[in-house]
Amino acid sequence: MARGNQRDLARLKNAKKQQEMKRAQGASAKDGNAGVSTDKRLERDAEVMRQKQEKALEKKKLKKLQPPLLQLE
Repeated sequence: MARGNQRDLARLKNAKKQQEMKRAQGASAKDGNAGVSTDKRLERDAEVMRQKQEKALEKKKLKKLQPPLLQLE
């Protein structure tokens, strides 16, 4: 008795279900936040955002300092 692709379809369905369950989890249950208090997580995330902002400002400053490229005809 052949089952065809029933097992494969069940695996795909289960994988999709697991992905939806993970997406529906709260922030404290996700992999990177496990065992971290809310306050610590907020501080960590704020620090990451500060670093991103500083990097963006540096990039903007460098762009202003560079002379525009001359176009040759």
